[in-house]
Amino acid sequence: MCNACGFPERPGAWTEAGAASLHDRLRARLVQGDIANRMLGPHGLSARDAGPVPGIMLSTRTGAAVLVPDLPTLWAEAARLLGAPVDPLDPRLCD
Repeated sequence: MCNACGFPERPGAWTEAGAASLHDRLRARLVQGDIANRMLGPHGLSARDAGPVPGIMLSTRTGAAVLVPDLPTLWAEAARLLGAPVDPLDPRLCD
């Protein structure tokens, strides 16, 4: 269990498949966070992965924030905050 956030330590997610080392896993998480921010930014949301600390911090422009344990929960929480799911085919994201 993480002393900072209280989330239990989790095994690697399927999104980290093929990562041969801890360094590769961290790099994959940071790349995923960058992609998530590109999708969330036009909606006024941002995601920050703290690297070795479990979880992703999802924040709004007004300062509301929630710590989520993984990417599937990130998208569910983003949909809850927005009142609608994030559409990856939204024209604002495809430019």
